[in-house]
Amino acid sequence: MSQSLSKSMYDDIATAELNAWLVKTRKKPGFINKLTKSTQEGINSMIPEKVHQVITYAIEKMVKGVLFGTKYITPSPLIGSSLEQREIKVKKIIKIYQNTASAEGAITGAGGILLGLADFPAFLTIKMKMLFEIAAAYGYDVKKFEERLYLLYIFKLTFSSQETRNQTLSLLEDWNDYIAKLPADVSDFDWRDFQLQYRDYLDLVKLAQLIPIIGAGVGAVANYQLANKLGQNAIQCYRLRYFDWEI
Repeated sequence: MSQSLSKSMYDDIATAELNAWLVKTRKKPGFINKLTKSTQEGINSMIPEKVHQVITYAIEKMVKGVLFGTKYITPSPLIGSSLEQREIKVKKIIKIYQNTASAEGAITGAGGILLGLADFPAFLTIKMKMLFEIAAAYGYDVKKFEERLYLLYIFKLTFSSQETRNQTLSLLEDWNDYIAKLPADVSDFDWRDFQLQYRDYLDLVKLAQLIPIIGAGVGAVANYQLANKLGQNAIQCYRLRYFDWEI
């Protein structure tokens, strides 16, 4: 739009979009979803427990490094802006990280299996850094533990089965009640469930990225779309807090 909308009009539009997103996001697991989940659970049961432990540990350390590592720049929260002003900034952030993720996916996808495997931690870092900047644009201080945990739940909402998505959405809707009884330490977070949900969600797309010749195209498109999906979900999750509804 060439001109800014009035605050009330923009908020009304955002409210309608949030309502539509809630309806779309919260639904019963369909037949395909249940079949896919059942198949994945069967495959996971065949994997030795020690392998699960190694993967869980690796993803736990990877995410902790992104969330709490000092090498990542923590943006300052944006103060005194309207929802529209914040979201203009957020949409620019999403576009920048979409392009970055797409380029990274194309490069690693073109490099075969070894570089393709390197895409997992690289893409994860890109997505987390995008969430950091989005949170700051909405005025939240991501130096706080509870705000970084909120980012983790947005991530989980985006990359999980429909059943877990419904559970996570309910938690985010009641965030103020949840943070009153937060785990004392991030290690209390269910890392195994997190890594299984994330890995299962991305399995098919990311396996295709490892295939020679087509890997670059798959990686570029997949990363672009997945970054956008995460960014759009983040917008709606922060709108939940902005309107502070009793839903």
